Amino acid sequence: MIEVRGLAKAYGMRPVLRGLDFRVEPGEFVAVVGPNGAGKTTLLRILSCLARPTIGEVRVAGRRLPGQATAVRRILGVVSHQPLLYGELTAQENLRFYGRMYGLTNLEARIEEVLDVVGLAARRHDLVRKYSRGMQQRLAIGRGILHNPELLLFDEPHTGLDPEAADVLDGLLTKVSSEGRTVVMTSHDLGRAAGLGSRVDILYGGVIARSVQRAEIPADELAKLYRQVTHG
Repeated sequence: MIEVRGLAKAYGMRPVLRGLDFRVEPGEFVAVVGPNGAGKTTLLRILSCLARPTIGEVRVAGRRLPGQATAVRRILGVVSHQPLLYGELTAQENLRFYGRMYGLTNLEARIEEVLDVVGLAARRHDLVRKYSRGMQQRLAIGRGILHNPELLLFDEPHTGLDPEAADVLDGLLTKVSSEGRTVVMTSHDLGRAAGLGSRVDILYGGVIARSVQRAEIPADELAKLYRQVTHG
């Protein structure tokens, strides 16, 4: 689903990614962890067609970026810590707006389905500006899955959430992953990322320094490995 080779990205004279290689198979849930400033958001911005690589090859579902960005956007759902919703519209109106952008058929039925999935059906007519932070993030996931994308990109989606809202978000992430979608999530919270992802990649020094299958390493050993990679 994703194949990245020799990816480098610099902002002016400041390199962020330095020859990064990254591969994700269809149906995988990959959690990319690393300290703040490691380049996690930069990687997701390139995968989501919001930034261009300085050098390197990036393919999503066989399509090369940035040249085939339009085709890639059709199969992407992107959720970040900024929900990208319109506060003066209701939940239903927000989804209807995005659904029309995607040209979805049978839109109203799909909106009802998505509102039920994210647990907001009873609040569909409330203005989004009146939602809690957790509710807005749940609706943002609804926006992200509305068009049934093959690939979902989550950039630090738990930022600013209280523990209860974070747990609800975890349930939604687990659900969308169980549906066979490919998921890439960045996080600086190793414990939460390891609990969700089937694979954990440690991004440090502008490259994927280590990649481990979550089932093959206990939580305490993963934490030890993370400290070794990021602190030497």
